[in-house]
Amino acid sequence: MDWYVYLIIAVIVVVLAAIAFFAGITYRKKVSEREISSAEDEAKRIINEAIKTAESKQKEALLEAKDEIHKNRTEYEREVKERRSELQKQERRLQQKEETLDKKNDNLDKKNETLTRKIAEADALKDEITLLKRSQLEMLEKISGFTVEEAKDYLIKNLESEVTHEAAMKIKEIEARAKDEAENKAREYITLAIQRCAADQVAEATVSVVPLPNDEMKGRVIGREGRNIRAIETLTGVDLIIDDTPEAITLSSFDPYRREIARISLEKLIQDGRIHPARIEEMVEKARREVDATIKAEGERATFETGIHGLHPEVVKLLGRQKYRTSYGQNVLNHSIEVAHIAGLLAAELGSDIQLAKRAGLLHDIGKSIDHEVEGSHVSIGVDIARRYKESEAVVHAIAAHHGDVEPQTIIACIVQAADTISAARPGARRENIENYIKRLEKLEELTNAFPGVASSFAIQAGREIRIMVKPEEVSEDQMVLLARDIAKKIETEMEYPGQIKVNLLRETRAVEYAK
Repeated sequence: MDWYVYLIIAVIVVVLAAIAFFAGITYRKKVSEREISSAEDEAKRIINEAIKTAESKQKEALLEAKDEIHKNRTEYEREVKERRSELQKQERRLQQKEETLDKKNDNLDKKNETLTRKIAEADALKDEITLLKRSQLEMLEKISGFTVEEAKDYLIKNLESEVTHEAAMKIKEIEARAKDEAENKAREYITLAIQRCAADQVAEATVSVVPLPNDEMKGRVIGREGRNIRAIETLTGVDLIIDDTPEAITLSSFDPYRREIARISLEKLIQDGRIHPARIEEMVEKARREVDATIKAEGERATFETGIHGLHPEVVKLLGRQKYRTSYGQNVLNHSIEVAHIAGLLAAELGSDIQLAKRAGLLHDIGKSIDHEVEGSHVSIGVDIARRYKESEAVVHAIAAHHGDVEPQTIIACIVQAADTISAARPGARRENIENYIKRLEKLEELTNAFPGVASSFAIQAGREIRIMVKPEEVSEDQMVLLARDIAKKIETEMEYPGQIKVNLLRETRAVEYAK
């Protein structure tokens, strides 16, 4: 029974749902029809309003277009009138130009006729002149006895000789004036450089004196059987002079480096009081380290004082070693600093590179730092050092040329050569007996004059060069080479001199004539 009830209920629910569904569909249809009707009415209204708006807009656009067309037409008519007036003006100007051109053509035709007539007259006159010239030339040839070509050659030769003479006189005059001006300028520059570079005039000594607290200390320095003094002299290479001088010991050595080590060692030993060979060796080593530190400091001082930077540290040390090197009693480090300053001043006067000149001047004697340890002249050693530590070719060349070993090719080399000569030759710079110096130069000239074929000789550059004038009729060009070698060998065997001497032979042939 129960399932019949459920079936009936289900059928009833389905029927009610179908009725509700159809009722909803009918309601929705009516609502949709009403909305569609209202939308159609609204669409009609909007369309009508759009049509009315479009008509009004069209009328406004037509009115604006008419106004714009009227305005453009007015502007166009105005431009047309202006262009017409401008064209009329141009037509009038062209007409005037044509009239002017016609007048010019007429004038030109008249001028051409006149010119043609004058050319014809000139041709006739030219023919007449040619005939006259020919007749005159024939008459001159008869009178002079020369043809035209011979007369030209004669005049040209006379003119060449006159011009050559005048040119030679002018060149001689210019050279003389240039030499005078150059000499005056050189003196002025050198004077200014010397005046602006103040330097000491005291030469280095070859001895040092160590003060003693009392005379008893002399015995302790000598030691038992002289073992202490022998140890000091052996380790330092310095001679100790112990004499009657009260409370003082004299140290003698040509090498300031050794002498300074000995002085410091002896002062430390005297202050310490313990003097025996082992202690002496210890103090000498300590003094050597102190002197090496001083050498480095002196090299840095030299670079700072001259304003030279960028030097290799080994080059700075070699510069410092020059503090303990002398040349004819002149301290080489002070000499190098002085040369650097003078070279810089000369370069400033000549408008050259000041820093390069000072650098070359400071390093020009760098070879003297180790010339007692290495074979060769200090010039060649300095060149090798400069190349090894990457110095510029200008500096290397200045070092090579500062004693005239090679010809100076740059102004820097000439400046360094002059600065070196100024520093070495100034009064008090170097200690040398003037009498011995003069005798050495005289002997050099006498030795040279003894050779056959030598007309005269002159020792120059403080005896670093001997300039020899040979007789051209006795000594040929090829014989000069052999003669120079013989003279150099004779100088080497018979004379003692510092450095090297340049043997410079000159052979000159002259032709002299006098105009009377």
